[in-house]
Amino acid sequence: MEWQMWFTMISVGLMFVMLAKTRIPPEWICLGTLVLLLATGILTDKEAVAGASNRGMLTVAILFIVAGAFQETGAIQMLTFLLSPRIKKMPVALLRMMVPVTVLSAFLNNTPVVAIFIPAVKAWAKKIKVPVSKLMIPLSYSAVFGGTCTLIGTSTNLVVSGIIEKDMGVQIGLFEIAKAGLPFALLMFAIVTIMSILLLPDRSSAIEQMGDPKQYTMEMIVNPGSVLIGKTIQQAELTEENDINLLEIIRDRESIPATDYSMKLMEDDRLVFGGVLGMISEVQKIKGLVPVMDRLFEIETPRPDRCFVEAVVSNSNRFIGRSIVGTHFRHIYDAVVLAISRAGKQIQGSLDSIKLEEGDTLLLETHPQFYLRNKNSQDFHLISQLEESAAPRYNKAILSCVVLVGMIFCATYFNIGMFRASAVAAAILLMTRCITFSQAYRSVDMQVLLVIIAAFGIGKAMEKTGAAEFIATQMVGLGGGSPKMVLSMLYITTSILTEMVTNNAAALILWPISLAMANQMGVSWMPFAFAIMMGASASFATPIGYQCNMMVFGPGGYRFSDFLKIGVPMNLIAWVIMSFLIPIMWPF
Repeated sequence: MEWQMWFTMISVGLMFVMLAKTRIPPEWICLGTLVLLLATGILTDKEAVAGASNRGMLTVAILFIVAGAFQETGAIQMLTFLLSPRIKKMPVALLRMMVPVTVLSAFLNNTPVVAIFIPAVKAWAKKIKVPVSKLMIPLSYSAVFGGTCTLIGTSTNLVVSGIIEKDMGVQIGLFEIAKAGLPFALLMFAIVTIMSILLLPDRSSAIEQMGDPKQYTMEMIVNPGSVLIGKTIQQAELTEENDINLLEIIRDRESIPATDYSMKLMEDDRLVFGGVLGMISEVQKIKGLVPVMDRLFEIETPRPDRCFVEAVVSNSNRFIGRSIVGTHFRHIYDAVVLAISRAGKQIQGSLDSIKLEEGDTLLLETHPQFYLRNKNSQDFHLISQLEESAAPRYNKAILSCVVLVGMIFCATYFNIGMFRASAVAAAILLMTRCITFSQAYRSVDMQVLLVIIAAFGIGKAMEKTGAAEFIATQMVGLGGGSPKMVLSMLYITTSILTEMVTNNAAALILWPISLAMANQMGVSWMPFAFAIMMGASASFATPIGYQCNMMVFGPGGYRFSDFLKIGVPMNLIAWVIMSFLIPIMWPF
């Protein structure tokens, strides 16, 4: 199979180049390579689609739903209280932030964890007078540390364990990787703290530098029985130091400027806010507040099932010149007007006194089908559905925590496997409406799943054609036949590939190579498997190597060089640590 081997290696090489150098979505590049290997007869139909039925891949898909429920119920947000405003020392602040993020990321998808903590950390940085650029990269890195502590910490750990179970008949325990991951995380806490203080810039975020041209006016009402009743504006954290701009309070039809932070909130107070979309999104998630229009006029779609939509009013809209209150807006569009922006600026006064004009931008809370129903409507110039979800189901937060803990407990102590435990957990979360079916669909990252499916097939082609064994022979030769040296080379190869391409693709394609190396040297494959897991999970050097790094890029006001400055030393330190630690934990 000489030509098949060379054809496979060239195809995989070109795939890695395209992943690193082009803007084509990675799932299409990987699927294209898979189709090429299928079309040339190197892979059979069954081999090409085997990844779609792999237990590890299916577990990743199900865990997206579990993590989505944790986000939709606001359970993650409940833990942001750990960011105490009384902390004044930088090292303490970093550790106070990194520990809860690491713990959460060990059991949940890292993306929602970081997404929830970004606005919380921004507000916290302002309170404790620390540059946000000193905190955002450590926030992302702490999510990486959590991913190295459990089997479900990253999708890479799961899919590699899935292929190990299929190929070797060995089931990896939930906390097996923690033998290396936990000491690694503890060491890296200290290293990140020191390097963040010394190497990270003192720079405001890109959003703060550029500003946001669109300023909204929003009105919320204090619900009966709200936890905010009797609290002062300061105690409710509705202040500028929390990045919230409360303009006025309307009480008994009297407008009171929100300048006295000692003023206590009362039931049915109408709070008028002004600010950018991010602030508006955070305010509407505050427990105990609901949009005024939602109280005045009920719409068919329950609030937690809604999404955000921006719509620009056209000159043919029937409500131009009319107040939203007293019209049939909600009946026609099944939507609540959450906020209004006019010419990119805030509008003075209460929402029910505002008359619509052409060009007004409405922030609507509505059914996800609103966009499809109205995208060709003459009533709006432009409609765009936003990624932010509607108000969390706070009353389901405790339940989602119990289900998550139960899933982990059952998978660990009853030996039922993570696939079965996560499937039952997801079913319970759906049946109890901790997450709706539409939200469950949206929570599944199809890009990740398609890359995993394609990488399984490509890895099979590497094994089948002898390409994996050929590359393994070369690496064993370069390592002088020393298992420790070869393992060290495998780790750094995985780490470098992960910085340039997707971690799942790098791990799955290197697995057959690592197995061939272990067989050639007559040693255990276990340390090589964990070297791949750790190398693919610990990605620090570039914003493109790890999704969470890219998420903090803008909020931290970073440049590409900032990641290289701190990330390259981090990768090298991780390489040294793992080269010594892995052979100790899993002997050859």
